[in-house]
Amino acid sequence: MKPASVLSASLISLFMVAALAGCDEEPVAEKTVVRQVRAMKVSDSAAFQRRTFSGRAKATKELDLAFNVAGPLAEYPANVGDEVKKGDLLARIDPAPFKAEVKRAQAALDRAAATRKNAKLARDRDKTLFDQGHVAQARLDQTEALLSETIADVGAADAVLVRARLDLQYTNLRAPFAGIVVQTYVDNFENVQIKQPVIRLVDASRIEMIISIPENLISIVPRVKDVVVTFDAFPDLEVSARIKEIGTEASETTRTYPVTLIMEQPSEARILPGMAGKAYSNSPAVAVESGAGLEIPVSAVLTDAEDEKTYVWVIDESTLTVQKRAVTPGPLTDRGIQITAGLQPGVWIATAGVHYLKDGQKVRILEQ
Repeated sequence: MKPASVLSASLISLFMVAALAGCDEEPVAEKTVVRQVRAMKVSDSAAFQRRTFSGRAKATKELDLAFNVAGPLAEYPANVGDEVKKGDLLARIDPAPFKAEVKRAQAALDRAAATRKNAKLARDRDKTLFDQGHVAQARLDQTEALLSETIADVGAADAVLVRARLDLQYTNLRAPFAGIVVQTYVDNFENVQIKQPVIRLVDASRIEMIISIPENLISIVPRVKDVVVTFDAFPDLEVSARIKEIGTEASETTRTYPVTLIMEQPSEARILPGMAGKAYSNSPAVAVESGAGLEIPVSAVLTDAEDEKTYVWVIDESTLTVQKRAVTPGPLTDRGIQITAGLQPGVWIATAGVHYLKDGQKVRILEQ
Protein backbone atom coordinates (compact mmCIF):
# COMPACT_ATOMS: atom_id res chain seq x y z
CA MET A 1 0.00 0.00 0.00
CA LYS A 2 1.25 3.42 -0.78
CA PRO A 3 2.19 5.79 2.07
CA ALA A 4 -0.64 8.24 1.16
CA SER A 5 -3.20 5.44 1.28
CA VAL A 6 -1.91 4.33 4.68
CA LEU A 7 -2.30 7.91 6.05
CA SER A 8 -5.88 8.21 4.76
CA ALA A 9 -6.90 4.92 6.30
CA SER A 10 -5.45 5.98 9.65
CA LEU A 11 -7.42 9.25 9.66
CA ILE A 12 -10.65 7.45 8.79
CA SER A 13 -10.10 5.04 11.66
CA LEU A 14 -9.54 7.89 14.15
CA PHE A 15 -12.77 9.65 13.09
CA MET A 16 -14.75 6.42 13.43
CA VAL A 17 -13.40 5.85 16.95
CA ALA A 18 -14.26 9.40 17.97
CA ALA A 19 -17.76 9.05 16.57
CA LEU A 20 -18.35 5.78 18.41
CA ALA A 21 -17.06 7.31 21.63
CA GLY A 22 -19.42 10.26 21.22
CA CYS A 23 -22.39 7.94 20.91
CA ASP A 24 -21.67 6.56 24.39
CA GLU A 25 -21.63 10.02 26.10
CA GLU A 26 -24.68 11.42 27.98
CA PRO A 27 -26.39 14.42 26.29
CA VAL A 28 -25.47 17.79 27.83
CA ALA A 29 -28.40 19.20 29.84
CA GLU A 30 -29.55 22.69 28.92
CA LYS A 31 -28.58 25.22 31.57
CA THR A 32 -31.53 26.63 33.50
CA VAL A 33 -31.63 30.44 33.35
CA VAL A 34 -32.93 32.10 36.51
CA ARG A 35 -34.05 35.65 35.85
CA GLN A 36 -33.99 38.27 38.58
CA VAL A 37 -37.29 40.13 38.81
CA ARG A 38 -38.69 42.98 40.80
CA ALA A 39 -41.93 41.84 42.41
CA MET A 40 -44.65 42.82 44.84
CA LYS A 41 -47.17 41.04 46.98
CA VAL A 42 -50.71 42.09 46.13
CA SER A 43 -52.41 43.24 49.29
CA ASP A 44 -55.66 44.71 50.56
CA SER A 45 -56.55 47.16 53.32
CA ALA A 46 -56.41 44.47 56.00
CA ALA A 47 -52.65 44.62 55.68
CA PHE A 48 -52.73 48.08 57.17
CA GLN A 49 -53.94 46.69 60.48
CA ARG A 50 -51.01 44.31 60.62
CA ARG A 51 -48.34 46.91 59.89
CA THR A 52 -46.76 49.84 61.67
CA PHE A 53 -44.83 52.53 59.88
CA SER A 54 -41.99 54.43 61.53
CA GLY A 55 -41.37 58.14 61.28
CA ARG A 56 -40.24 61.26 63.13
CA ALA A 57 -42.25 64.23 64.29
CA LYS A 58 -41.73 67.55 62.57
CA ALA A 59 -43.35 70.92 63.09
CA THR A 60 -45.82 72.22 60.55
CA LYS A 61 -43.78 75.43 60.41
CA GLU A 62 -40.02 75.60 60.89
CA LEU A 63 -38.05 78.72 60.10
CA ASP A 64 -34.55 80.11 60.58
CA LEU A 65 -34.97 83.82 61.25
CA ALA A 66 -32.43 86.41 60.09
CA PHE A 67 -32.08 90.19 59.89
CA ASN A 68 -32.48 92.17 56.68
CA VAL A 69 -29.80 94.60 57.90
CA ALA A 70 -26.37 94.14 59.42
CA GLY A 71 -25.00 95.40 62.72
CA PRO A 72 -24.18 94.50 66.32
CA LEU A 73 -26.87 92.92 68.50
CA ALA A 74 -28.09 95.21 71.26
CA GLU A 75 -30.83 92.96 72.67
CA TYR A 76 -31.24 89.19 72.52
CA PRO A 77 -34.09 88.26 74.87
CA ALA A 78 -35.02 84.92 73.26
CA ASN A 79 -33.74 81.68 74.79
CA VAL A 80 -34.05 78.07 73.69
CA GLY A 81 -37.34 76.65 74.91
CA ASP A 82 -39.13 80.01 75.12
CA GLU A 83 -42.70 80.06 73.84
CA VAL A 84 -43.35 83.26 71.95
CA LYS A 85 -46.38 84.92 70.43
CA LYS A 86 -46.65 86.40 66.98
CA GLY A 87 -44.95 89.81 66.98
CA ASP A 88 -42.82 89.22 70.08
CA LEU A 89 -39.32 90.72 69.98
CA LEU A 90 -36.66 88.03 69.52
CA ALA A 91 -33.56 90.15 68.88
CA ARG A 92 -32.59 93.76 68.11
CA ILE A 93 -29.66 95.30 66.28
CA ASP A 94 -28.29 98.58 67.65
CA PRO A 95 -30.68 101.11 66.06
CA ALA A 96 -28.53 104.24 66.58
CA PRO A 97 -26.91 104.39 63.11
CA PHE A 98 -30.22 103.63 61.45
CA LYS A 99 -31.97 106.43 63.36
CA ALA A 100 -29.22 108.78 62.22
CA GLU A 101 -29.76 107.65 58.63
CA VAL A 102 -33.48 108.40 58.96
CA LYS A 103 -32.67 111.93 60.18
CA ARG A 104 -30.22 112.47 57.33
CA ALA A 105 -32.74 111.24 54.75
CA GLN A 106 -35.45 113.43 56.27
CA ALA A 107 -33.19 116.48 56.06
CA ALA A 108 -32.36 115.71 52.43
CA LEU A 109 -36.06 115.44 51.65
CA ASP A 110 -36.74 118.76 53.39
CA ARG A 111 -34.03 120.47 51.33
CA ALA A 112 -35.36 118.97 48.10
CA ALA A 113 -38.88 120.08 48.99
CA ALA A 114 -37.67 123.66 49.68
CA THR A 115 -35.82 123.75 46.37
CA ARG A 116 -38.91 122.49 44.58
CA LYS A 117 -40.98 125.24 46.26
CA ASN A 118 -38.57 127.95 45.09
CA ALA A 119 -38.47 126.46 41.59
CA LYS A 120 -42.25 126.49 41.42
CA LEU A 121 -42.39 130.14 42.51
CA ALA A 122 -39.83 131.02 39.86
CA ARG A 123 -41.75 129.14 37.17
CA ASP A 124 -45.04 130.78 38.18
CA ARG A 125 -43.44 134.21 38.10
CA ASP A 126 -41.88 133.65 34.66
CA LYS A 127 -45.16 132.27 33.35
CA THR A 128 -46.95 135.47 34.38
CA LEU A 129 -44.25 137.64 32.79
CA PHE A 130 -44.30 135.52 29.66
CA ASP A 131 -48.07 135.96 29.34
CA GLN A 132 -47.51 139.71 29.67
CA GLY A 133 -44.76 139.61 27.01
CA HIS A 134 -41.94 140.59 29.35
CA VAL A 135 -39.80 137.38 29.14
CA ALA A 136 -38.85 135.12 26.25
CA GLN A 137 -40.00 131.55 25.70
CA ALA A 138 -36.47 130.30 26.38
CA ARG A 139 -36.57 131.79 29.89
CA LEU A 140 -39.89 130.09 30.65
CA ASP A 141 -38.62 126.75 29.29
CA GLN A 142 -35.56 127.00 31.54
CA THR A 143 -37.55 127.59 34.73
CA GLU A 144 -40.01 124.79 33.85
CA ALA A 145 -37.12 122.36 33.30
CA LEU A 146 -35.65 123.35 36.66
CA LEU A 147 -39.00 122.73 38.34
CA SER A 148 -39.19 119.23 36.77
CA GLU A 149 -35.71 118.45 38.09
CA THR A 150 -36.62 119.53 41.62
CA ILE A 151 -39.81 117.43 41.54
CA ALA A 152 -37.71 114.39 40.58
CA ASP A 153 -35.25 115.19 43.37
CA VAL A 154 -38.07 115.23 45.90
CA GLY A 155 -39.25 111.80 44.69
CA ALA A 156 -35.75 110.36 44.99
CA ALA A 157 -35.23 111.85 48.46
CA ASP A 158 -38.59 110.49 49.60
CA ALA A 159 -37.63 106.98 48.40
CA VAL A 160 -34.38 107.20 50.38
CA LEU A 161 -36.33 108.18 53.49
CA VAL A 162 -38.77 105.28 53.04
CA ARG A 163 -35.84 102.88 52.75
CA ALA A 164 -34.14 104.33 55.82
CA ARG A 165 -37.31 103.93 57.88
CA LEU A 166 -37.66 100.32 56.69
CA ASP A 167 -34.07 99.59 57.68
CA LEU A 168 -34.80 101.03 61.12
CA GLN A 169 -37.78 98.68 61.43
CA TYR A 170 -35.60 95.78 60.30
CA THR A 171 -33.38 96.25 63.35
CA ASN A 172 -36.16 94.50 65.29
CA LEU A 173 -36.45 90.78 64.69
CA ARG A 174 -39.98 89.70 65.62
CA ALA A 175 -41.72 86.34 65.61
CA PRO A 176 -43.71 85.88 62.37
CA PHE A 177 -45.90 83.28 64.10
CA ALA A 178 -46.47 81.85 67.56
CA GLY A 179 -44.04 79.07 68.35
CA ILE A 180 -41.10 77.76 70.34
CA VAL A 181 -37.49 78.87 70.08
CA VAL A 182 -35.55 75.67 69.48
CA GLN A 183 -32.11 77.04 68.61
CA THR A 184 -30.05 80.24 68.76
CA TYR A 185 -27.09 80.73 66.45
CA VAL A 186 -25.35 83.88 67.77
CA ASP A 187 -24.56 85.62 71.06
CA ASN A 188 -25.67 89.03 72.26
CA PHE A 189 -23.49 91.98 71.13
CA GLU A 190 -22.19 89.88 68.24
CA ASN A 191 -22.02 91.61 64.87
CA VAL A 192 -24.46 89.86 62.53
CA GLN A 193 -24.69 90.01 58.76
CA ILE A 194 -27.69 90.27 56.45
CA LYS A 195 -29.52 86.90 56.14
CA GLN A 196 -27.28 85.28 58.76
CA PRO A 197 -29.43 82.80 60.76
CA VAL A 198 -30.03 84.09 64.29
CA ILE A 199 -32.90 82.04 65.76
CA ARG A 200 -34.79 78.90 64.76
CA LEU A 201 -38.51 79.06 65.48
CA VAL A 202 -41.00 76.21 65.14
CA ASP A 203 -44.76 76.13 65.35
CA ALA A 204 -45.51 73.02 67.41
CA SER A 205 -49.25 73.58 67.73
CA ARG A 206 -49.63 70.82 65.15
CA ILE A 207 -47.24 68.01 64.38
CA GLU A 208 -46.50 66.25 61.12
CA MET A 209 -44.90 62.87 60.49
CA ILE A 210 -43.70 61.43 57.19
CA ILE A 211 -43.94 57.65 56.84
CA SER A 212 -42.96 55.39 53.94
CA ILE A 213 -45.61 53.12 52.44
CA PRO A 214 -44.66 50.16 50.17
CA GLU A 215 -45.98 50.28 46.62
CA ASN A 216 -48.24 47.25 47.23
CA LEU A 217 -50.10 49.19 49.96
CA ILE A 218 -50.12 52.73 48.60
CA SER A 219 -53.43 52.29 46.75
CA ILE A 220 -55.15 51.56 50.07
CA VAL A 221 -53.98 54.74 51.80
CA PRO A 222 -56.76 57.05 50.48
CA ARG A 223 -59.36 54.69 51.97
CA VAL A 224 -57.78 54.62 55.45
CA LYS A 225 -59.60 57.18 57.58
CA ASP A 226 -58.45 56.43 61.14
CA VAL A 227 -54.71 56.63 61.89
CA VAL A 228 -53.10 56.45 65.32
CA VAL A 229 -49.55 57.53 66.18
CA THR A 230 -47.55 56.56 69.26
CA PHE A 231 -44.22 58.13 70.17
CA ASP A 232 -41.33 56.33 71.83
CA ALA A 233 -41.14 59.04 74.50
CA PHE A 234 -44.81 58.48 75.44
CA PRO A 235 -45.53 54.81 74.62
CA ASP A 236 -48.93 54.80 76.37
CA LEU A 237 -50.20 57.90 74.60
CA GLU A 238 -52.17 57.40 71.37
CA VAL A 239 -52.47 60.48 69.17
CA SER A 240 -55.14 60.62 66.48
CA ALA A 241 -53.83 61.69 63.08
CA ARG A 242 -55.11 62.16 59.57
CA ILE A 243 -53.49 61.84 56.18
CA LYS A 244 -52.40 65.25 54.90
CA GLU A 245 -50.59 64.35 51.69
CA ILE A 246 -49.84 61.23 49.65
CA GLY A 247 -46.71 61.26 47.55
CA THR A 248 -47.06 60.32 43.88
CA GLU A 249 -43.42 59.38 43.22
CA ALA A 250 -41.74 56.34 44.74
CA SER A 251 -38.19 56.30 46.05
CA GLU A 252 -35.91 54.64 43.50
CA THR A 253 -33.99 52.83 46.23
CA THR A 254 -36.76 51.62 48.54
CA ARG A 255 -39.77 51.68 46.17
CA THR A 256 -41.86 53.30 48.89
CA TYR A 257 -44.12 56.35 48.75
CA PRO A 258 -43.95 59.21 51.27
CA VAL A 259 -47.18 59.83 53.16
CA THR A 260 -47.50 62.89 55.43
CA LEU A 261 -49.63 62.62 58.57
CA ILE A 262 -50.79 65.61 60.59
CA MET A 263 -52.06 65.70 64.16
CA GLU A 264 -52.97 68.22 66.82
CA GLN A 265 -50.64 68.69 69.79
CA PRO A 266 -52.08 66.47 72.57
CA SER A 267 -52.99 68.03 75.91
CA GLU A 268 -51.44 65.19 77.93
CA ALA A 269 -47.90 65.72 76.64
CA ARG A 270 -45.87 67.93 74.33
CA ILE A 271 -44.59 66.25 71.19
CA LEU A 272 -41.38 67.91 70.07
CA PRO A 273 -39.93 67.91 66.55
CA GLY A 274 -37.55 64.99 66.06
CA MET A 275 -39.33 62.55 68.36
CA ALA A 276 -39.52 59.04 66.88
CA GLY A 277 -42.83 57.25 66.62
CA LYS A 278 -44.94 54.69 64.80
CA ALA A 279 -48.21 54.99 62.91
CA TYR A 280 -50.86 52.37 62.30
CA SER A 281 -54.51 52.10 61.34
CA ASN A 282 -56.91 51.67 64.24
CA SER A 283 -60.08 51.13 62.19
CA PRO A 284 -61.53 47.95 60.70
CA ALA A 285 -60.11 47.08 57.32
CA VAL A 286 -61.73 49.13 54.61
CA ALA A 287 -63.29 46.82 52.08
CA VAL A 288 -62.42 47.43 48.47
CA GLU A 289 -65.25 49.29 46.84
CA SER A 290 -67.41 47.34 44.44
CA GLY A 291 -65.68 47.28 41.08
CA ALA A 292 -62.68 49.24 42.35
CA GLY A 293 -60.35 46.24 42.36
CA LEU A 294 -56.76 46.04 43.47
CA GLU A 295 -54.17 48.54 42.32
CA ILE A 296 -50.83 47.44 40.89
CA PRO A 297 -48.07 49.23 38.96
CA VAL A 298 -48.65 49.72 35.24
CA SER A 299 -45.29 48.05 34.62
CA ALA A 300 -46.73 44.76 35.96
CA VAL A 301 -49.25 44.28 33.13
CA LEU A 302 -48.76 43.26 29.53
CA THR A 303 -51.18 42.93 26.61
CA ASP A 304 -51.13 40.05 24.15
CA ALA A 305 -51.47 41.41 20.63
CA GLU A 306 -53.07 38.18 19.35
CA ASP A 307 -55.95 37.76 21.81
CA GLU A 308 -55.99 41.38 23.04
CA LYS A 309 -56.12 40.25 26.65
CA THR A 310 -54.30 41.71 29.63
CA TYR A 311 -52.00 39.52 31.69
CA VAL A 312 -49.76 39.57 34.74
CA TRP A 313 -47.00 37.18 35.75
CA VAL A 314 -47.89 35.39 38.98
CA ILE A 315 -44.97 33.98 40.95
CA ASP A 316 -45.35 30.61 42.69
CA GLU A 317 -43.67 31.09 46.07
CA SER A 318 -42.89 27.37 46.49
CA THR A 319 -41.24 26.79 43.11
CA LEU A 320 -40.27 30.39 42.25
CA THR A 321 -41.62 29.99 38.75
CA VAL A 322 -43.88 32.36 36.85
CA GLN A 323 -47.21 31.70 35.17
CA LYS A 324 -49.09 34.11 32.94
CA ARG A 325 -52.55 34.94 34.30
CA ALA A 326 -55.30 36.84 32.52
CA VAL A 327 -56.76 39.77 34.45
CA THR A 328 -59.43 42.38 33.87
CA PRO A 329 -57.99 45.90 33.92
CA GLY A 330 -59.82 48.87 35.38
CA PRO A 331 -59.07 52.60 35.21
CA LEU A 332 -55.64 54.13 35.55
CA THR A 333 -54.80 55.96 38.79
CA ASP A 334 -52.04 58.31 39.92
CA ARG A 335 -49.99 55.34 41.10
CA GLY A 336 -50.88 52.47 38.76
CA ILE A 337 -53.80 50.58 37.30
CA GLN A 338 -56.75 48.91 38.97
CA ILE A 339 -57.39 45.21 38.38
CA THR A 340 -61.06 44.35 38.82
CA ALA A 341 -60.82 40.57 38.29
CA GLY A 342 -58.21 37.84 38.12
CA LEU A 343 -56.08 38.84 41.14
CA GLN A 344 -56.44 38.13 44.83
CA PRO A 345 -54.60 39.61 47.80
CA GLY A 346 -51.59 37.60 48.91
CA VAL A 347 -50.14 36.54 45.54
CA TRP A 348 -46.79 37.68 44.24
CA ILE A 349 -46.56 39.28 40.80
CA ALA A 350 -43.63 40.52 38.73
CA THR A 351 -43.60 44.31 38.39
CA ALA A 352 -40.78 44.86 35.90
CA GLY A 353 -39.35 43.12 32.85
CA VAL A 354 -42.66 41.38 32.16
CA HIS A 355 -42.02 41.24 28.39
CA TYR A 356 -38.95 39.03 28.91
CA LEU A 357 -40.58 36.26 30.96
CA LYS A 358 -42.11 32.98 29.81
CA ASP A 359 -44.37 30.39 31.40
CA GLY A 360 -42.62 28.13 33.89
CA GLN A 361 -39.45 30.25 33.98
CA LYS A 362 -37.44 30.23 37.17
CA VAL A 363 -37.06 33.62 38.82
CA ARG A 364 -35.39 35.19 41.81
CA ILE A 365 -37.16 38.08 43.51
CA LEU A 366 -34.91 41.09 43.97
CA GLU A 367 -34.59 42.34 47.52
CA GLN A 368 -36.78 45.41 48.01
